[in-house]
Amino acid sequence: MVRVHPSADVDERAQLGEGTSVWHLAQVREGAVLGRSCIVGRGAYVGPGVSMGDHCKLQNYALVYEPAVLESGVFVGPAAVFTNDHYPRAVSPDGSLKSASDWEPVGVTCREGSSIGARAVCVAPVTIGRWAMVAAGSVVVRDVPDFALVAGVPARFVRWVGRAGVPLEDVGGGRFRCPSTGQEYVENEQTLTEVPS
Repeated sequence: MVRVHPSADVDERAQLGEGTSVWHLAQVREGAVLGRSCIVGRGAYVGPGVSMGDHCKLQNYALVYEPAVLESGVFVGPAAVFTNDHYPRAVSPDGSLKSASDWEPVGVTCREGSSIGARAVCVAPVTIGRWAMVAAGSVVVRDVPDFALVAGVPARFVRWVGRAGVPLEDVGGGRFRCPSTGQEYVENEQTLTEVPS
């Protein structure tokens, strides 16, 4: 069952997966595709043609502009913003109002399980890696590796995190362990991969 609050604005050309909820004053535009069991919080915005996988959460007032792609399990915190214009201007050099045909949208891609903190800004085009985390209030201007925690303005690498979101423990020799799940990871040339169980 899909739940849409009466105050939400969901275009009839949008597709909502089974179990998805769209809450108060949220807007889901034409051509947007949301997977199963997604949550679109109060006042959140999902632009035309945005693609979201299963089990994504957009918290209150998150703004996800087209052509963003969110894979399954992505979390977008309150008031986070995904931009979509390299060179934003309201008018052309001659002073005329710009229209949709006057610019080429670029998007933010969030890979599986990634999390974007409250009031973070992702400046397109960037890719947030699998299970990566962007700290609250950060401004992301370059790609974020899988399992990386980034923070600051501009966002910089802080440490590695696992699927549970907690910081990994350095066990030496380029190996890391999640204190929550016990999963082990290996670092090689500034990338982190899971050790097969």
